[in-house]
Amino acid sequence: MIGVARGSIVAPITTALPPDDPAYAGQARYTAGFLRVYDTVVLRLNGHLAWRCPPRRLVRLYDENVSAHHLDIGVGTGYLLDKCRYPTQSPDITLMDLNPIPLEVAAKRLHRYEPKTHQANALEPFALPPGTFDSVGLNWLLHCLPGDIVTKSVVFDHCKTALAPGGVVFGSTVLSGGVRHTPWSRWMMERLNRDGTFTNHDDDLNGLKTQLDQRFDSAQVEVVGAVGIFTARA
Repeated sequence: MIGVARGSIVAPITTALPPDDPAYAGQARYTAGFLRVYDTVVLRLNGHLAWRCPPRRLVRLYDENVSAHHLDIGVGTGYLLDKCRYPTQSPDITLMDLNPIPLEVAAKRLHRYEPKTHQANALEPFALPPGTFDSVGLNWLLHCLPGDIVTKSVVFDHCKTALAPGGVVFGSTVLSGGVRHTPWSRWMMERLNRDGTFTNHDDDLNGLKTQLDQRFDSAQVEVVGAVGIFTARA
């Protein structure tokens, strides 16, 4: 297993993304102030009540798939990594995000594991040693990325490069089509698309399944409320 010393910075923290970059809006909300209420607003209110996917379901997703050598992309506050069960007492965790603020917050929360941090754009090659990780988590990430489900699925290609043989990619994303929306969830999704936090008007269940099937030997997508929960193995 190729790796970097525990607790180190894999990539230097760079300057903020310019506002005209397509990936800017999806990560701009994640300020230190917003992250103080992230668990309540994103996981409990939006996640549980609007998207109808409670945090405990996502913790179970991690319990079932997280490995001893794990890469997590789009880390939020590190809530799920903090709550889940690992197959070892000393997991080797790498946190990756475009925004340095969530990296700092999540690394502090998970300090007992001495996680590594890596600032990078998931739409570009990760610049991590290939074949390093046995699991990659993409929770609440895809609906924040620019483009449609076809173009943003380049993330899965980069994940395959990072995965060791037999590794698993897993995560969750709010879908626009192929799932049942309530009036509130539809209104919330439209609002988040208008302000640029979400870009998922063209993300549907069949598209997600197709992109996973094209890249992985086995893939499953479960619908929970308006959310597609996926797992895929190379």
